[in-house]
Formats: sequence, C-alpha cells, structure tokens
Amino acid sequence: MTDLIDLNAIPTVPTEGWTPDPTHPRRRPPWIKVRAPQGEAYEEVRGLMRGQALHTVCEEAQCPNIGECWGRRTATFLMGGDTCTRSCGFCDIKTGRPNPLDWLEPLRVAQSVRALGLQHVVITSVNHDERKDGGAPLFAMVIQQIRKLQPGCSIEVLIPDFKGSEDALKIVMDAQPEILNHNVETVPRLFRKVQPQDKYEWAMKTLTNAKHMDPLVLTKSGIMVGLGETFDEVVEVMRDLRGCDVDILTIGQYLQPSKAHLAVERFYLPEEFDRFEVIGKELGFKWVESGPLVRSSYRADRQVRELSKLNHIRVRSVEVDSR
Repeated sequence: MTDLIDLNAIPTVPTEGWTPDPTHPRRRPPWIKVRAPQGEAYEEVRGLMRGQALHTVCEEAQCPNIGECWGRRTATFLMGGDTCTRSCGFCDIKTGRPNPLDWLEPLRVAQSVRALGLQHVVITSVNHDERKDGGAPLFAMVIQQIRKLQPGCSIEVLIPDFKGSEDALKIVMDAQPEILNHNVETVPRLFRKVQPQDKYEWAMKTLTNAKHMDPLVLTKSGIMVGLGETFDEVVEVMRDLRGCDVDILTIGQYLQPSKAHLAVERFYLPEEFDRFEVIGKELGFKWVESGPLVRSSYRADRQVRELSKLNHIRVRSVEVDSR
C-alpha cells in the first residue's frame, strides 16, 4: 500500500515552519494558544486526584490540553509514581530511582474512574527499569480493577517499551486492553539526543508484538515534531509504523517545558499538520490526529468509539451497535 502513494500529488506547503526568535526562544507562534484551565469540572477532577493521592501525565508533563480534557471529565492517569528511571530531553517528569510500586494504586485509579463516570480512560506510567518486568503488572491490575468497578469503560494503556521484553508485554496484553499505545516520539536519527535510554527497535518490536499477541487490539503510536527532524523523516517513521500494522497515529508540536529541556528547533505550520493527516490516511492508518496541540491521549475516547463503529470492531468493554 505504501508504495502506491505519490507524495507529489499531495498539496504542498512551505516547509520552513516558524523559527523561534533567538532573543525570545520560548515565544510561540500565534496559532499555539491555550486557555488557562478553569471551571467546575476541572476543579472536581483536580480535587479527586489530590484526594486519592494520584498523579496524572496531564500535570506532570504540562499538557496544553489539560483544561479541555479535565473540563470534559477525562484524564490520563500516571501510575508508578512521579519519578522515572529515564531522562528524555523533552519530558518534564523528574528522573531518578522510583519508589517501590504501590500495589493499591490500581484500585485507587479504578475508584476514581468510577467516581468520574468515565466511559474511556487512558493509563500510563513512568519507566521502571529497575524491575525486570518494567512495572507491567500495574497495567494488568488496573485493567482488571476498572473492569470490575466501571463496566463499559474502554481502556487505553500507554506503555513503556519494557526494553523490548516480550514477557513484560505479555503481562499487559493478557489483560486485553482495547488500545495498546506506545509512542515512538521521534525519528531514528534523533533517538540518542531525544530519548537516550530508548531504542527505535524496541518501540517497533513492542508495537509489532502487541498485534501478534492480540490481533484484535487497536495499536497506537505518536510522534512529536519540531526537534530537528525533517518532514520526510517523519513520513518514513509513519511508513514504519504502518509496517507494524499500527491503527492510530498522533502527531503534535513539541513544546519546551523549561529552559533545561531540548529547545524547539522550529514550529510546524498548521498546513503541515494537515498534510501529515492526508499522508497518514493514504498510508492506511485507521485514525490520524495531527495538529499543533495534539498529544497522545487527545480525543482518545472518540477514537475507540468511532473505530468500533466504522470498522465493526467490537471493543471488549463497550457495547456498540455496529449495524
């Protein structure tokens, strides 16, 4: 399928993007605007997280969509603590040796999912490279607890690569999440710079093995742009992901969390994100979210429900009339 694409036939846009002003390197272009989070639903979700001693990637990673998502009573739960064993140059989660896993955390997450009345939930975690299983049992446990306490809620897990371990991945896949997500994040050339403890091969192996272990699972991955990659390099990663039979793709603009993190090399134009979406659909992805503020879990609830209808996929936790 990928060999049939004529990229020259796809409308082109300028590829220079919007280069940051060297005197104000963190100044953003006019199309990247985020409202300050507020509102009753936002405060309710915030209060619930504090009361249950839970972490969210929405806060830890300074997601620009926190106001929109929490205002819709959705959130991405961050399990395994707030300290990661890896030191990715784009991520605002602190690096160090994590505390021992809290085996009651999956229950507290499930109770919060029920309290919020969620119909779709995204679960992720920090890396736990100090453990042979990478913390995989936490994912299996939280899936099981959510199914008990909130029947009908579909579950997406955004997992680490577990250093390519098939045994760790199998622990997660045996719990049968609706969506298995692992973000490739960047192009192979920049892996050592962007995520020095990760490997491109581990990412592709994780996504390929997930589909082999459970052909019914929807697989998903995401790419950040603006770290120094070229447009064509992003397209090549998209091709690789389709080669792993990935169903859902997200592409968003990298935003520098602080001066200590990797700088933004350039801001992609909205039209370039539109072009990525066109190419992604031509490559055969079932769903493509591409835009300046798109993040991995952005509109994740829509993805699983629309795909279950349009592609007659009966998700395990959701009753869907696919006639």
